[in-house]
Amino acid sequence: MAARLEGDMKRRRKRADKPTDSGRKTESRLIVEQAEFEAVCDAAREAGIAAFDTEFVSDASYRPELCLLQLAVGEERLAVDPLVDGIDLAPWWDLVIDDETTIVAHGSQAEIRFCLDATDERPRRFVDVQVAAGLLGRGYPLSYTNLVSRVLNRRTKGKATRTDWSRRPLSDKQLEYALEDVEYLPDVWTKQSKSLRKRGRLDWAWAEFDRLIDDVAADREREPWTRLSGINKLNRRELGVLRELAEWRESEAERQDKLPRRVLRDDLLIDVARRHPSTREELLETRDMNRGNFRKAADDIIDAVRRGLEVPDDELPQKRRKGGGDFSEEEQVLGKLLAIALANHCAELDVATSLVGTASDLRDLVRWHVLDGDKGAPPALMKGWREEVCGDLLVDVLDGKIVMRVGDVRSDHPLVFERRGG
Repeated sequence: MAARLEGDMKRRRKRADKPTDSGRKTESRLIVEQAEFEAVCDAAREAGIAAFDTEFVSDASYRPELCLLQLAVGEERLAVDPLVDGIDLAPWWDLVIDDETTIVAHGSQAEIRFCLDATDERPRRFVDVQVAAGLLGRGYPLSYTNLVSRVLNRRTKGKATRTDWSRRPLSDKQLEYALEDVEYLPDVWTKQSKSLRKRGRLDWAWAEFDRLIDDVAADREREPWTRLSGINKLNRRELGVLRELAEWRESEAERQDKLPRRVLRDDLLIDVARRHPSTREELLETRDMNRGNFRKAADDIIDAVRRGLEVPDDELPQKRRKGGGDFSEEEQVLGKLLAIALANHCAELDVATSLVGTASDLRDLVRWHVLDGDKGAPPALMKGWREEVCGDLLVDVLDGKIVMRVGDVRSDHPLVFERRGG
């Protein structure tokens, strides 16, 4: 996998994305025929670049339902209706995972997830202009409207956030809103890629696009129980019970094609894990559990509790430390110190701090350098372009090699970091 990704990166660096004319007029159409859709995919492959967005409904079924595919290819804006009988999206997903076609999106976690679900393969030449914007300025994450305004000085109508995209027929106004989400993406990326290349950050961008895909893929594989809030309050045995309960709920949600929380609410799942009832009466003594659908599932819930109680001690989930995930108080204090240094340095470089490193990333660095003596795998801030940007500075701050003072108080980066004796 690592060798393949490295090869992808080299190919990406050698290939310039094809420019588009930001003053062009675009044509729009709705595609409901497979042959026409495949012709569009062929045109995108020939052009070497296409913009991509989706509309979906995520609150009515176990998995989000893809309701509309929006594409911009050349001078056309195209909406593809995947709910029409006979429409097979496989030709598009084949394009997304090939090595030749640049796919441009904005805030693309959902689009990446749809691709992974459809193909079980990663997108390849995949661009997220929201991420790219964070490497060219401190605004991150920028909405599509604000990004288009900043990069192209153009106004958009905004998002139709309350639309039920599963209803048919779609109105002309709905389609216009949806297609606007891809109209400017190729032009935005054309300008961004030129700026990134000029500032020596194009490789940073491609690395970040890959990291975004990594994050979505990792989240897709996370165990259901790890997504729940309140788990830090449970001991290891209760976590073991919760794990079994969450797996049961996930299986039941998929069977019923419901959101997991509509099978059993998160807070009730935590409550059952804490009480671990052994009988129906004990289970249903909580007021909110005394409902018909929970009564029907009572035996299955008790069986899940029993399985959790039978897990051997050495196979139970590890408990996180109270007060900040699995980080100690010392790590959190030093992490806050580094956050000041990082924010000031990112302001100097005009790059988004939240994209460079999170509070968790900073505490990882503290643990690795101060407590573990640089042993083990380097943390994120000591890899790739992040090490180049801030790694040495942050390590030197921890080592006491750098002192901090106030410089120009009117500056957006008023702190000055100087080496001792300098």
